[in-house]
Formats: sequence, C-alpha cells, structure tokens
Amino acid sequence: MKWQIHYYNNKIENEILEFPDGLLARYLRLTDLMCEFGPNLGMPHTRPIESGLFELRVKGKEGIARVFFCMKIRKKIVMLHTFIKKSQKTPKKELKIAKNRMSEVINNDTF
Repeated sequence: MKWQIHYYNNKIENEILEFPDGLLARYLRLTDLMCEFGPNLGMPHTRPIESGLFELRVKGKEGIARVFFCMKIRKKIVMLHTFIKKSQKTPKKELKIAKNRMSEVINNDTF
C-alpha cells in the first residue's frame, strides 16, 4: 500500500498550487517520492522538527518554501501549513500554526 497525501484544509492545498512554477514542480516531485517511498526522504528534502512534526524542504530558482506535515496511521501524510521563506530562520509564528494543526489532526479521526 502506498502513502497518501492529505491536506489540513483546501486553503493549504490552494496555497501550494499557487507556488511559482519551479517550486510547484519540485513540490510535486517530492510528494510523488513520498507517496512511493514514505515521508522520510532525508536531508535535504525532509527534516524532523520535533515529536511527529516534519518539514518538506522545497527549493527552486524562485526561492525556498517549507511545508510542515505529520503522519497518521494507515500511511497518511497530512500537509499542515506552508510558507515561502524570506529569512534564514523559520519564524516562530509559522511553527506555532503547524504545531496547533498537528495536535488537532492527531486528535481527530476525520483525516
């Protein structure tokens, strides 16, 4: 059974689909690999953030994007939050949003 990608909500999916062309192509390639081989692609593609929260590291000539995700049983990957990086560090606000959504997903059976 292959892995499945789910989105926290339609807004997240639409934000990702509005990435610049190079970032979107890279995102689609990485998620294809995740569906085939699982979410742990390793550096430089994925990185664990903390206890169950991971980031997909998307890089293109247009810039750098991050997509936070978590995993559920039955091989589900849930994309929680995304943003385009403007500085070297990940803003705490973005991380807090992802953590809150992850706790909501983990405690909810609809995903």
